[in-house]
Amino acid sequence: MGADGKVYTLAEVSEHSDSKDCWLVISGKVYDVTKFLDDHPGGDEVLLSATGKDATDDFEDVGHSSSARAMMDEFFVGEIDTATIPSKTTYTPPKQPHYNQDKTSEFIIKLLQFLVPLAILGVAVGIRFYTKSA
Repeated sequence: MGADGKVYTLAEVSEHSDSKDCWLVISGKVYDVTKFLDDHPGGDEVLLSATGKDATDDFEDVGHSSSARAMMDEFFVGEIDTATIPSKTTYTPPKQPHYNQDKTSEFIIKLLQFLVPLAILGVAVGIRFYTKSA
């Protein structure tokens, strides 16, 4: 829990989304970064664009230093009620048809039923042609 045990909903955090009052949600914690807007190396627009949602991915993608992570403690105001954050949908690939080995062997049998008589016929025609010309 936060310093005072305060838990905020995402809607409550979203109310703090301008340059005079800016809160972020990172890793389940709520931070009031209003005083840090002017000092942020990426500019205030980066922080302002991350309000009203879970900004954890945005924060982690940048690769912040350990000193930047330590600095976050002074801006901590509470925890986020995780039930208020929409769950992220994960990609599920389409189901592939199951490989049926029995079906493959049926195909091979049918192919052989066609090719074996054709091969016998070819050999017979070859022998007939060879014996006739000799």
